[in-house]
Amino acid sequence: MNLNLKATSQNTYDAIVIGSGISGGWAAKELCEKGLKTLLLERGRNVEHVKDYPTAMKNPWEFEHRLNNPERDKAEDPIQSAAYDESSKHFFVRDKEHPYIQETPFSWIRGYQVGGRSLTWGRQCYRLSDLDFEANKKDGHGVDWPIRYADLAPWYDYVESFAGISGQAEGLPHLPDGQFLPPFEMNCLELTFREAVSREYKDRLVTIARVANLTRGWKERGPCQARNLCHRGCPYSGYFSTNSATLPAAMSTGNLTLRPFSTVTEVMYNKETKKATGVRIIDTETMESMEFYAKIIFLNASTIASAAILLNSVSDAFPNGLGNSSDLVGRNLMDHHFKVGGMGEYPALQDKYYTGRRPAGIYIPRFRNLNAATQRNDYIRGFGYQGYAEREAWMDNFKLDGYGDTFKKELTAPGKWVMWLGGWGEVLPYEDNRITLDKTHKDKWGQPLVKVNFKIKDNENAMRKDMRNSAMEMLEKSGFVNVAGFDYNYIGGECVHEMGTARMGHDPTTSVLNNWNQLHEVSNVFITDGSAMTSSATQNPSLTYMALTARACNYAVQQLKQNNL
Repeated sequence: MNLNLKATSQNTYDAIVIGSGISGGWAAKELCEKGLKTLLLERGRNVEHVKDYPTAMKNPWEFEHRLNNPERDKAEDPIQSAAYDESSKHFFVRDKEHPYIQETPFSWIRGYQVGGRSLTWGRQCYRLSDLDFEANKKDGHGVDWPIRYADLAPWYDYVESFAGISGQAEGLPHLPDGQFLPPFEMNCLELTFREAVSREYKDRLVTIARVANLTRGWKERGPCQARNLCHRGCPYSGYFSTNSATLPAAMSTGNLTLRPFSTVTEVMYNKETKKATGVRIIDTETMESMEFYAKIIFLNASTIASAAILLNSVSDAFPNGLGNSSDLVGRNLMDHHFKVGGMGEYPALQDKYYTGRRPAGIYIPRFRNLNAATQRNDYIRGFGYQGYAEREAWMDNFKLDGYGDTFKKELTAPGKWVMWLGGWGEVLPYEDNRITLDKTHKDKWGQPLVKVNFKIKDNENAMRKDMRNSAMEMLEKSGFVNVAGFDYNYIGGECVHEMGTARMGHDPTTSVLNNWNQLHEVSNVFITDGSAMTSSATQNPSLTYMALTARACNYAVQQLKQNNL
């Protein structure tokens, strides 16, 4: 690998990839392995695997505030501090340095460094199915996906086989099984809950979460040590990230040039050839403007940033932004709505405990609006649950009375069994949920600030009531006591699953990308991050980004060889 920190006379490549997060890392790997000299541009600093995980091996007492965020951090980083703690702050941007405009409340969580948010993601990996790919067409919201499950299934296989996904096959048509490493084990209460739900309900099941944590050694990585400190970066390569997996693979080809500190300001376009010619960047350290050129460009800067780059790429041919004749770039912003569900206490199993800090919980796949028997009349689409069971620890009971020996024994004794269930719900595509650029307010690099307008609407709000009530009902029917529901007033973006601002579709007038993730109007520009999503489904989306990326890279290289790009 060449670490190119300075401009060189050689600024032409076969391919340019913008962004080094989950999808950008995959694009770099695939293009490099297929023989393309590839430039990977990252707006943030370089993060070298293991070396740049400074908190990975620290104990809680080695942090000044014992992993709590001080009031100063909360004041200076009102958005990011909700996502980080003392051990992971360095993997998130500073809010004051990277402002944006919230036309409605929206939490834009970002990590500007090599690896992006692949260092801090939640690692849950679920396939979409034709229940999801056909949903828009069937109920008339948004536009039809231009692909179906059969188009993506072999690419799910491909990326799972490299990334390493642990999970349990369950045979559900609407949550397809994958290429799984052995699953993590459920604890005794989770198993009890699984049995109870299976007994009480014929339309739902409880399974172990499917996660990109390696339950055994895989591709010279891992295994996961069950420390549950993934957000600090893993020195054991126990979970999938750009830094631990795709970047080393790209490096090993000798075809990769990595350039950090490079903010892409626009994709350049030639109206004679109707192709993109390259990108213009600002070196964020020197403030120097530079240009790089390539035959194909993969725009993987993340949903909001990718749309912003397109909107900022104006020319005579595209006065409203590259590939934006439809006026759809930036529109149909989606997330998953969550922070709603139920919790309860379990009175039995007092002689049972567990070992380790498993980095995965349980999952209850979608069970609403699957067929006539599960149809709701108050909302469409559905939700899944993530959850876990545990025995309360000392920090849950630090207000115990007493002192001395008795107090210590009470403090260190296992607490009561509790279970938490939280819903992750689908957000429909709405054209007025969008990002735009404010040309009058600019950041320190002279780039227009992003404006975000996002709200959930009647369908999601009706769904939230069911998400709360169904969680409570399942817990009560499974023998839990002191069951309580919760709804913590979700704000857009908090789930960090933003997607949909450059959606795929059949028709250039109603979508931005085609079935191969190419811009309809600029065939050598591909977008395979969350921007491409035509609907949000209920499942965590990153695995789908990976599969879309590998599929698009394969197609792009084929087209390049045939001189079609």
